[in-house]
Amino acid sequence: MKLIFPIPVALLTFMAAAPVSANPFADISTYDRDAHSRTVTQCDLIAGHPSDPERVTPGVSQNEMDKPAAIAACHTALQADPDNPRLNYLLARAYGYSGLHAESDPYRIKALNAGYPQSLFVIGYIRIEGWDGRPADPCYGGELVRRSAHAGRFAGLVGFPHYVQTGTFNGCTDYPKINQDEILGFLDTAEERAEGYYQRILVKSLKVHFEAK
Repeated sequence: MKLIFPIPVALLTFMAAAPVSANPFADISTYDRDAHSRTVTQCDLIAGHPSDPERVTPGVSQNEMDKPAAIAACHTALQADPDNPRLNYLLARAYGYSGLHAESDPYRIKALNAGYPQSLFVIGYIRIEGWDGRPADPCYGGELVRRSAHAGRFAGLVGFPHYVQTGTFNGCTDYPKINQDEILGFLDTAEERAEGYYQRILVKSLKVHFEAK
């Protein structure tokens, strides 16, 4: 049975097209983990992301997730803690994996505006790739991935240099900001945090490219 939940009247549709604000990042704050509960909920247990640096459980993969159960559990958790960025991100994740992107939007936005590191990267990836079937916006998405790197997300630390290397941001003007020293700093941090053979050789390959520029 498909679970149906009411969508807030003020549903934002910024994901559907390129941002039009003079500063589309003005509402994004710096994440404060101490301002939000880290108590484990059923939502965390069945919808947590294994690579989320703010996760409170080991997490589950997309294929392992019971999506209808995750949607229900995360709605329940948010009733008790509606402003928690982690729980908003997890509900958005469950909706997104279910292909329900319009339903996911308000929760994606709330987590993003809290500066939640995982949301910075994930929404950046979605906008770069057009993963949700909406028009891609690599410039806007790239700046979110860049900010996820500043927030310490490993995927952002290596993802942003990768996208720069492959020309994803060619033609972008105001954002994302691209600075050689900053990129090398991202890669230095990624090198310190790299785990396993594949992460290490990825970082080394990117460093060789940017150090040669």
